[in-house]
Amino acid sequence: MENKKIALVSGGNKGIGLAIVRGLLRAGCRVYLGAREVAKGQEAAAELAAEGEVIVIELDLTNQATLDAATARVQREIGHLDILVNNAGINPEGDGAASKATIQSVEQVMKTNFLGTLAVTQTFLPLLRQAAAGRIVNLSSPLGSLTLSGQNDWGLLGYSASKAAVNMLTVQLAYELRDTAIKVNSASPGYTATDLNGFAGTDTPEQGAAEAIRLALLPADGPNGTNSSSTASLPW
Repeated sequence: MENKKIALVSGGNKGIGLAIVRGLLRAGCRVYLGAREVAKGQEAAAELAAEGEVIVIELDLTNQATLDAATARVQREIGHLDILVNNAGINPEGDGAASKATIQSVEQVMKTNFLGTLAVTQTFLPLLRQAAAGRIVNLSSPLGSLTLSGQNDWGLLGYSASKAAVNMLTVQLAYELRDTAIKVNSASPGYTATDLNGFAGTDTPEQGAAEAIRLALLPADGPNGTNSSSTASLPW
């Protein structure tokens, strides 16, 4: 156990998050599966039992008490964190084009996808500093690219803005930590079939998870402060 990398994946009980957990387990990591609902996390952990050592931990991005408790638990049980994958997010009803998205839906998605990701990152950063070479992977989206959004009629203002803000977190934190062994990158899955899009996506969760897994396991000479999919670098 001592030689295993310790990872935490938020929203790890389904979709891309579950595929990321599975991939990190297969890479030999010990994984904390973060789930807002512990029962659903336990169901996912049972599914993954044959893959490796997975531990369910309550993690609600909008409830700081769960973040503090999770950090205290990892500190008590391990003492450091090698990998943080910020995967959890929502795509609420009421989002839409800039002229039509409801203020309530935009506020909700920003609170979870951006402020929640920021809260998780800040809370776990001291444990990442204790690792030999920490890795932070923020799940973004092509919709979070200002360049690509200006060229496509995606029509999801709140979700797109939340991912653009996550990208800002990536570049600013990567720069702030540039003189440390911690690397911070954004991973943008393709159009993946998950409940966020009513399973309309064309890619499997495993395909959607591939880039996040790669960035989580970067060697010392890997990139820092980038935004990429499994096939290409993406413009900010």
